Formats: sequence, C-alpha cells, structure tokens
Amino acid sequence: MPQAHTPPPTAHLRKPQAEDGGAIWDLVRDCKPLDENSMYCNLIQCDHFRDTCVVAERGDDLLGWVSGYVMPSQDDTLFVWQVAVSPEARGLGLGSRMLEHILNRDACADVSRMQTTITRDNQASWALFSRFAKRRFGQMTSEAHFIRDEHFMGQHATEYMVTIDLPQRLQQAA
Repeated sequence: MPQAHTPPPTAHLRKPQAEDGGAIWDLVRDCKPLDENSMYCNLIQCDHFRDTCVVAERGDDLLGWVSGYVMPSQDDTLFVWQVAVSPEARGLGLGSRMLEHILNRDACADVSRMQTTITRDNQASWALFSRFAKRRFGQMTSEAHFIRDEHFMGQHATEYMVTIDLPQRLQQAA
C-alpha cells in the first residue's frame, strides 16, 4: 500500500543574527545562479540590516534567506538584494513568505514599493516576483538598469530593475 505524501514541516522565519553569516554564505553558494558575496558581506547584512532581512529555518537547517534594505534616498522603497531558497525547500512558497515577513515588520511601515534587479535568464526570480506582485495586487514593471557593457565591463549580464508598486490598502492591512 503506497504511503501518503506528508508535506515537510513549515519553516520558522526570523531576523538573522551575525552567527548566521556562514550558513547564509553556504546557502547562497548552493543557489545558482545567485552571485556570491563575501562571507563578511553576509555578516554585515545580518548585523546592520537585520530588520529588513530574514532567514527561514527548520530545526538546524537553514532553508532560506532574503536580504534587503529600505533605500536611504527613498524610504518608501524596500530593495531586495537577494533571495535564496535551498533546493530541498523550493516550490513550497518560501520565497514569497519571506518577502511578506519582511514587509510586515515595523521597519517597512512606510514601504509602498519593492525593487530588485534580475538578469533575463533568472527565470526563478522572475516567477517569484511576478507571483508576489499578482498576489499583492501590485503593478510590476522592469527596465534595464545595470547594463552589461556599460556597468559590468562585459563580464555580467544586464540587470533589470524590477519595481512592484504595492497598493496602499493592502500594505496597511498586512
């Protein structure tokens, strides 16, 4: 008799701590095509930007990470630097849950739009942010921002600035 599939336990979401930096660095390395930052960068994100970053864990396993910050010159904008979900946790909606978790924090009380950059070939990120925008009834736009030859000396694909305008009524209800 076949056994029924039991979904994995839900991941616990929380603010990161500096001690998470090494595990985050390992997770990002396992999540191609994400750009790897230095471990020091991840430590700084966990320490200085912990109010706008989140980790997802199940037991001792780190399953997800979102780094972001409220833009200094635009305090209504949350810039999402990186979203990483471990291969074993993909397809469970963890990326969206982590984004919502950050937006629901006091640090994002004035946020009415979200931005991130995505290369054209990163289909997982396009899918995540498209689904997120639809679920939040947000308007999503994109335009070339960091251009391959102009900004990356031909060494990296063009990054498109994705902007999701979040309706105020939903933002306040969240």
